Amino acid sequence: MAELSISTAAGVFDALVAGPPDGRPVLLLHGFPQTRLAWQHQSVALAARGYRVVAPDQRGYSPGVRPDRPEDYRMSILVDDAIAITEELGWTTFDLVGHDWGGAVAWWTSDAHPDRVRTLTVVSTPHPRALATALRDDQDQRTRSHYMTDWRETPATESRMLADDAEQLRALYAGKVPQASAEAYVRHLSRPGALTAALNWYRAGRPDDAIGAIDVPTLYVWSTEDIAFGPAAAQETGRWVAGPYRFVTLEGISHWVPEEAPETLNRLLLEHLQADGEY
Repeated sequence: MAELSISTAAGVFDALVAGPPDGRPVLLLHGFPQTRLAWQHQSVALAARGYRVVAPDQRGYSPGVRPDRPEDYRMSILVDDAIAITEELGWTTFDLVGHDWGGAVAWWTSDAHPDRVRTLTVVSTPHPRALATALRDDQDQRTRSHYMTDWRETPATESRMLADDAEQLRALYAGKVPQASAEAYVRHLSRPGALTAALNWYRAGRPDDAIGAIDVPTLYVWSTEDIAFGPAAAQETGRWVAGPYRFVTLEGISHWVPEEAPETLNRLLLEHLQADGEY
């Protein structure tokens, strides 16, 4: 893997790149509170099979794209970032993979640009309409999602998370993320302005437009010990995929699937890319 700087109209995104330059392109989008390093296992596995992989630090995580206002982290802008990155890379079509907030961006990008997304893989994050249904009808999901309201407080959330050597931030990884990665995330998010920028994703407000059913071939991977997303939203997600769809449940795995179960996810991802919708 190598470092890559991607210049767009919004600013410069830092990224990891792996695989042959002429390989089939795959964009990997991380979530909170992580960085591009969340995808290091998948990047190696995909590159070994000839794919061209780019995993950027998203808006707010890249110092070169770190606006101050929460409204500059609206979903439509995050989608524009994903498309701008691929255009700068010269990718007319690409496979899209997302986890956590990166999964949300991936759902919305696939809805807005189905002509650009060859396949979609989302880890943990249910389709936004499925999550909305669960938040309305399922007390378990409402309880799981209460943290989103808490994290919109500013600057109280930053102070709590970074106090006592970032004890609360470290606790989010719950021992499921490798220690070296967790330390890298804490260092990254402890830099001036970084954690506020990451939390601005929660403070930006509701997405601008409604999202519909996804037409592109989709793999959705959910794990039973996910603290953020419960079974109601996960099971509802299939109703919002009109194209070929595969839903995989990982038993006994937490929210941090890419790092806790890398070999399993690598296998599922490669199967999905090779199937290309033949389910």
